[in-house]
Amino acid sequence: MTQHKTNQTNEDLSARVPAIMPSQLGHYWGGEWHFSADNGFIDSINPSTGKLLASLPIASDQQVDLAVKAASKAFEKWRTTPPLERARLMRKAATRIREHAEDLALLDAADCGNPVKAMIFDAEIAATQLEYFAGLVLEVKGETIPTSNGSLNYTQREPLGVVARIFPFNHPFMFAGGKIAAPLAAGNTVVVKPPEQAPLSTIKLMELLADIFPAGVLNCVVGDRNTGAALVAHPEVAAVGLIGSVQAGQAVLRATATDMKRTLLELGGKNAMIIYPDANFDRAVSGAVRGMNFTWCGQSCGSTSRLFIHESLHDQFVEALIQKIHQEHKPGIATNLNSTMGALASPAQYRRSLEYIEIAKAEGATLVCGGKKPDDPALKDGYFIEPTVFTNVTPNMRIAQEEVFGPVLSVLKWNDEDALINDVNSTEFGLTASIWTRSLVTAHRAAAKVQAGYVWVNDCSSHFIGAPFGGYKRSGIGKEECLEELYEFTQLKNVNVSMID
Repeated sequence: MTQHKTNQTNEDLSARVPAIMPSQLGHYWGGEWHFSADNGFIDSINPSTGKLLASLPIASDQQVDLAVKAASKAFEKWRTTPPLERARLMRKAATRIREHAEDLALLDAADCGNPVKAMIFDAEIAATQLEYFAGLVLEVKGETIPTSNGSLNYTQREPLGVVARIFPFNHPFMFAGGKIAAPLAAGNTVVVKPPEQAPLSTIKLMELLADIFPAGVLNCVVGDRNTGAALVAHPEVAAVGLIGSVQAGQAVLRATATDMKRTLLELGGKNAMIIYPDANFDRAVSGAVRGMNFTWCGQSCGSTSRLFIHESLHDQFVEALIQKIHQEHKPGIATNLNSTMGALASPAQYRRSLEYIEIAKAEGATLVCGGKKPDDPALKDGYFIEPTVFTNVTPNMRIAQEEVFGPVLSVLKWNDEDALINDVNSTEFGLTASIWTRSLVTAHRAAAKVQAGYVWVNDCSSHFIGAPFGGYKRSGIGKEECLEELYEFTQLKNVNVSMID
């Protein structure tokens, strides 16, 4: 992964934010910017300070319609653009992103609350996904099928049309830049709807790529939940890709069912990390901290927010865990280069996490770390919560069953593997799981039994481009970051040619 270095060190970069803001604060379609105040505004707030960054117009249904129509018009030419030319433009987009990675990282830090150092890697991941799918353009191909009567029978993959991509606030730019890749590579045009809590880096992306893709190939409408609903329901949208909550996914499925649209969903998780008694103790402790994604306040669908520790290790492990958390994660202003943990993305996320902390206390869990806003007066106006750990959690408690999407880790004790697996699989989710053991037999046995689509052994949080990422149960439909994601945005046609003259 490319390492980007900034010219400034050990300081807050917030003074630079006004200079890197998007010059256009509106919607982008058909190669042009569009503005209208008729439907109201959304405010983009800096989660670290509570201060206004920008006000952006909410797209009306009519504006959504115009954006989709622009994408539909561009589709006919883009679908016939030679695959290697599409790939060339995508690689050019990846290069452009890398050239502006520091600014994009800082913009996201100010807008969504994640630490600026960590967001550099989000920009790199987006660029890498564009390059990866650019390399797969010639895999949009068919095959020949032998027939009994000697006719020529073959298949061909074709793009779907206009693809809607909707994504959340936890990694705004990584999703904006990375999730356009597969649809574009397959020959589709795209309309993105960025998160209302953190839309600025997506708008900046439209500016950066405006001279690369033909008009109408890449489009953006800014807005709230109603904007997303209008986009999903539009009759000329052929496919929808959503990253979001289970509730959002269910709403999308209900809307796409009417027209039988292709739907790709990456939803929530209440992911388990299992510590076996033979695990490498120090590595497992580090993994438990890293897997919880405290850097972005636990706001990650893949966070291992349920930690199952064997009873023989439990007390010692929890003590080491808390020490490690204190060493590595202290909430700080997201635009500061020294910050290792940022702020929650919005007041709603902040309140939600505090509510779950109170619910956990009421249900009898033991608070052993964090659980409150930091005492630092410099953080008083931001949406900060200390890294929080509960022990004495039982499988039926709400913090063991429901996705908090905040910095709250639930620790559960186990001593019987069959009961353990039953508890691990007891939630409605099935996105990721992490297993820590020195035994290959144990590792493979547990990996086969856990109901999760993405399993790590002696690791956590890592993603590998080309490896299918996606969940079981209510954690989603379909796979991403791999060839299967490319195929999600194609349809297969069969052609039979009689060879009889």
